[in-house]
Amino acid sequence: MVISKTPYRMSFFGGGTDLPQWYRENEGAVISTTIDKYCYVFTKRLPPFLDYNFRVVYSKQELVKEIQEIEHPAVRECIKFMRLHSEKLEVVHSGDLPARSGLGSSSAFTVGLLNSLNALEGKRASKKDLANNAIFVEQEMIKEAVGDQDQIAAAYGGFNHITFDKNGFKVNPFYNTPFLEELNKHLLLFFTGYTRFAFEIEQKKISSIPDKINYYKKLNEVTKEALVYFNNMNSFKSIGKLLHENWLIKKELCDKISNRELDNIYQTAIDAGAIGGKLLGSGGGGFMLFFVEPEDQPKVIESLKKLMHVPFKFENNGSQVIYYNGLS
Repeated sequence: MVISKTPYRMSFFGGGTDLPQWYRENEGAVISTTIDKYCYVFTKRLPPFLDYNFRVVYSKQELVKEIQEIEHPAVRECIKFMRLHSEKLEVVHSGDLPARSGLGSSSAFTVGLLNSLNALEGKRASKKDLANNAIFVEQEMIKEAVGDQDQIAAAYGGFNHITFDKNGFKVNPFYNTPFLEELNKHLLLFFTGYTRFAFEIEQKKISSIPDKINYYKKLNEVTKEALVYFNNMNSFKSIGKLLHENWLIKKELCDKISNRELDNIYQTAIDAGAIGGKLLGSGGGGFMLFFVEPEDQPKVIESLKKLMHVPFKFENNGSQVIYYNGLS
């Protein structure tokens, strides 16, 4: 049996410019971190006497004989990618937070499953290979409308400035621990109470890129500006204000990113003292992040008491195999 533990990610700036339809012709960059909320993937080989070859457990259970019968797309395509057609396998998923909620949970699962399957085969995949392989599985095999940042964040872990161009990606870590600890204290995370499928939103964003070039360029400009403030202990309010500016730009990319209810949540937090914030992920629901001075946080939490407040810490490890029994 193998168990992998893969963190969810939180994106601050540049989301959208990690789409290959953008960065293959233009520069792209994001600033993101992983947090101490995780996706766990259990894999093991099944005994030969069972009358099924694959048992997959997530929000439902699948017992099937052929790979093509597996309904879960990431499980089906990861097993194909790893060329494990002749195996009898069990895959079980467990997560700390709801899926489809803007924290990169789908990519965390893909990365974690590939990590677990590699270990089951007695192999150790590098962080770069995990990221690239997860990107390939999601974009080329599953044909999902997704960018590259989630897979990279889940594989590498930590607080990073990630750049994209036609030649690939580069991960530039932030190492200023006192700054990051202080930044963490200025952030509040809330679950809006409902999840969404990102495919429709991302597909619409991709199709509208030619008409939204100026907004994508603005996202890049804001990301570059944010880099000036990071690692400066006197710049926290500037980061909060940039988050607000980034949110306003992101809403222009697609009319499905926000809605009246989400806008009301955002404005309620601002009125209670938040300096800035954003909806995490593609939009339409999930988690919202707010930048709030520590002394104002009780007021913001009270103003959003109908929502679930989720405390978190930044993490640095990325996807890990936390249990390995080579006999299974």
